[in-house]
Amino acid sequence: MTKKPASEPSPVADFEQSLHALEALVGTMEAGDMNLEESLAAYERGVGLYRHCQLALEQAELRVRQLSDPAKPEAATDFEAGDHA
Repeated sequence: MTKKPASEPSPVADFEQSLHALEALVGTMEAGDMNLEESLAAYERGVGLYRHCQLALEQAELRVRQLSDPAKPEAATDFEAGDHA
């Protein structure tokens, strides 16, 4: 048996870790103990975590669509913002 090359974990797999990190970061920022430079760096990190979470959710939704109609997985399309079908 051959090993697959190491690949990065799926964004869906580490969604919860990113969400917890984002929640902790928000809590730290809300405490108000950061100077301006630290606040800007934390905000930048938060935006990255938010985007990562958003991507993971979009990929999870796509997987659900593919599983919902396994006969036509090619018909699955990405969710659009505000798409609540």
